[in-house]
Amino acid sequence: MWRRVPLKKVADVASGFGFPKKYQGVTDEQYPFFKVGDMNLSGNEREMNVASNTISEDVVRKLRAKVFPAGTVIFPKIGAAIATNKKRILASPAVVDNNVMGLIPKECINPWYLYYWTQQFDLRSVSNIGPVPSMRKSEVEQVQIPFPPPSEQRRIVEILDQADALRKQRAEADKKAARILPALFYQMFGDPLCNPHRWPVEDMGNLLLLLRNGTTALQNQEKRGYPVTRIETISGGIINVHRVRYVELNEDELEKWRMQPGDILFSHINSEAHIGKTALYEGTPEILIHGMNLLLMRPNKKMVLSQYLFALLNTPSVRAAYRQRCKRAVNQASLNQRDISSLTVPVAPIKLQESFGYMAESLLEQIRLQQSTTEIIDALFYNLLHRAFSGDLTAKWREAHMKELLQEMEHQVRSLGIDNDVAVRSS
Repeated sequence: MWRRVPLKKVADVASGFGFPKKYQGVTDEQYPFFKVGDMNLSGNEREMNVASNTISEDVVRKLRAKVFPAGTVIFPKIGAAIATNKKRILASPAVVDNNVMGLIPKECINPWYLYYWTQQFDLRSVSNIGPVPSMRKSEVEQVQIPFPPPSEQRRIVEILDQADALRKQRAEADKKAARILPALFYQMFGDPLCNPHRWPVEDMGNLLLLLRNGTTALQNQEKRGYPVTRIETISGGIINVHRVRYVELNEDELEKWRMQPGDILFSHINSEAHIGKTALYEGTPEILIHGMNLLLMRPNKKMVLSQYLFALLNTPSVRAAYRQRCKRAVNQASLNQRDISSLTVPVAPIKLQESFGYMAESLLEQIRLQQSTTEIIDALFYNLLHRAFSGDLTAKWREAHMKELLQEMEHQVRSLGIDNDVAVRSS
């Protein structure tokens, strides 16, 4: 028998603190000060290890802030970042800003058990619906969490740690693969913003037949109509057709919004780290519709080939240039079409672009194959998560340790004041 208890029974739910600009930019003080965007930094994929800002004990007192202990699980609590469902765990004591919420584990719960449980919990289920989504502490506190005995929590963590380590190895391989195409571009053409070969230059907009946002037609998950792109369909420069939703369109709308091979999708509204995230569409067996919040770039192939432009957009220098042009709001950055179109880039000779395109095609095919493997590994991991928190993953282990577990559960009931009527049978 497992119990489900409100989160407030096993963790303190706390929000972060305002971070005035005059204190930002310091990197050698005692405590890391994390913002939502720091969750996207390399090295922070699971544990928060890398900070863009730090803060002293003296400034903590001035701000009347609170240092969250190591093991606190943090996530965005306001804005579009909630939909990313990112959760991280603090590797050391740290302060977080007021766009972040933390679950500070009490002694009765394993911090890593809490972290893994959040990985299968949808933050959107406790956020309000509005122009700026947000989460209330009082509602988060009431979310029910499965609460097995401590030794079973540890066993679940051990199994999931092993599975997550395999995912990490796969993710590292995917990152290395994604860097090959920009590296090849640099080798053949040099840094596009330095233009070392002194090729002719053009504003980005002059290289495009079309630059537009997608359809605002209502999306559904019931496969009514045609598959439509969204930000979640982009992964490693590839469009993942397994993550699409659907829209119902008439014939005129279909002709307007359907994508063509060679189109490039460009993320222009997202967290700053994802601005400029792109994908190259090379055709799919069924029609694919261009959805909102992803700009579609249709290259003028008389001037620039799709593979050349796609690789150029993915170079670190161009990504950085676009991030510098961003307008910033709460947990979100955006680029308008004028800022995108006005960036001046070099145009290499078409013959050289074609040579590059042949090599790019081979690389992209390898990336597609790797992503298929990654999808399988991720699906297996999330299946493990479901089994872990339904009680199925450790069912045999539980049977072998039932006597000790019953004693631990009795202690839980007494220490937390949990009523027997909140018990639920593991499935």
